[in-house]
Amino acid sequence: MGTLDFEERIGEELLDNPALEKSDNESDFSDATPDVTTGEVSDEWGDDYQRDIDVDEMIRASGNDDEYSTFRMGEDYSNEDQKEMPMASTSSFQEFLLEQARATFFDDQDFLLAFHLINSIEEDGYLRRELRSIVNDLAFNENIQTDIDKLEKILIKIQNFDPPGIAARDLQECLLLQLYKKDYGDNPAVSLAEKIISEQMEAFSKKHYDKITKSLKITDEQLRSAILEIVKLNPKPGESNSGSVKTQYIVPDFTVVAEEGSLIVTLNSRNAPELKLSSAYAETLKTYEDTNTKDQQLKDAVQYIKQKLDGARWFIDSVKQRHHTLLSTMQAIVKRQREFFLEGDDTYLKPMILKDIATEVGLDISTISRVANSKYVETDFGIFPLKHFFSEGISNDEGEEISNREIKKILGDAIQAENKSKPLTDEALMELLKEKGYPIARRTVAKYREQLNIPVARLRKIL
Repeated sequence: MGTLDFEERIGEELLDNPALEKSDNESDFSDATPDVTTGEVSDEWGDDYQRDIDVDEMIRASGNDDEYSTFRMGEDYSNEDQKEMPMASTSSFQEFLLEQARATFFDDQDFLLAFHLINSIEEDGYLRRELRSIVNDLAFNENIQTDIDKLEKILIKIQNFDPPGIAARDLQECLLLQLYKKDYGDNPAVSLAEKIISEQMEAFSKKHYDKITKSLKITDEQLRSAILEIVKLNPKPGESNSGSVKTQYIVPDFTVVAEEGSLIVTLNSRNAPELKLSSAYAETLKTYEDTNTKDQQLKDAVQYIKQKLDGARWFIDSVKQRHHTLLSTMQAIVKRQREFFLEGDDTYLKPMILKDIATEVGLDISTISRVANSKYVETDFGIFPLKHFFSEGISNDEGEEISNREIKKILGDAIQAENKSKPLTDEALMELLKEKGYPIARRTVAKYREQLNIPVARLRKIL
């Protein structure tokens, strides 16, 4: 379990089992010990890299990349995993839309149809269900008879609600809805942006700018002005400020700090609270057992108390086992990735797979997998998910095995530094890596680039 779920589970057990108590001594049940084989803790967060929204990000954000783009989602090279806490995320915005519907639809039947349409809108603001399916659901499940034309008229009114772009059926419609709300009569760039999205969406999404300028008979400067208007639009209108915002916190499961050249690995005490058996229950059981008269009612009471005490003992043992598993796993990771923790640079990460740690700590691979996929470690430099430290290995020119994260970092850095008017092709990236001593095939470069969520060179080109 994650820390918050685990805390909730403990709270439930304390309520359900009166034989279990939380210790008054809130001591740190982490057994924090220095690991003299490792060095200073380090966790490179980078520059909190933020890019201006571009076409690629807009398409990815809308969830329509399969329709408009040729590259796949993967591991974001802009360090998306490394999120500061707290992280704000938007909650359901349906109520905000329903408030507008109440002020728009005065006919009960129209409001009922609007209600069902609004509840079919997904969290990012898109209506991806076919109207025909909604018509069928209304007929079979609600006994409401309507048709597609009627729903379309209701939907058009909902699409005029705030936030702009809401209830669109795809990215193209979403962007057009937002452009329609702008007063573009006096703004040629906005008017041209609407024409591009309306008539040249596929070419625009694939950055075939030459095709757009030729087809619409416009200059590069006019195209650039229109693109500046388009990138101001919101590809996920459902996540605008119109909805309420709830804050979710990442609670680090471990802390790793450097003291006098050694690393101290500590388990968050919230992951291992000190629990104890209820002394009152234990004394009551002893009293009952010492009683000479043993009627059925007394036997039932003794059985109940024994059951609760056994359950409490089992739970305490389970918490201790969790504590041991988590701490030993983290210590093994820190020991194996010593250079990384010393330097805080991904290029120092050693190849490490789940089996390596499972063998080190004597646990099943599935156990290590659950720990790695759900836990975080806090260092002097920030917070990392444990899965960040796992990667496969490849060999360099000297036959030394290195982590593929090192290759990915070099690729990411090279692409960030490239001339965006002439982005590096996969072949150019392959040659760059060979010069640095990493003989990697072009198809491997393409695979890593896709895992980093970086599009092909043509799609990275900026006018």
